[in-house]
Amino acid sequence: MAVVADASRLQSFLAFDFGLRRIGVASGTRLLGAAEPRGTLKGGDFDAIAALIQTWQPDALVIGVPRHPDGAPHEMTAKAQNFGRRLAGRYHLPVFEVDERYTSVEAEGQGAHDVDAAAAALILEQFFREHP
Repeated sequence: MAVVADASRLQSFLAFDFGLRRIGVASGTRLLGAAEPRGTLKGGDFDAIAALIQTWQPDALVIGVPRHPDGAPHEMTAKAQNFGRRLAGRYHLPVFEVDERYTSVEAEGQGAHDVDAAAAALILEQFFREHP
């Protein structure tokens, strides 16, 4: 996916842990370098995503892209990337991809009540580390 903005200039973000049935959501700012889980949406609920974007007014969006442990893409990789393209087309915001291997496992290990939203927060924090 082509990135149309310099990540270092953007300050507020919404992140998504994409799934066909559920999409975890988190928000965060570069200033704090931290993310907060914001809940889980039904997969494909673009009305709810639009409402979140209206509420949070992010500068950009971040999506977790799953891969096999060796980094190779699989079926969900393409579906997550397609979701990112749909977000970019609908909301006209830059969309950044993050390799999200093991974020759900890590969220579960931390005892998260809402694993999908916690995974989205981990995805966003990883983005902040990779794009200081």
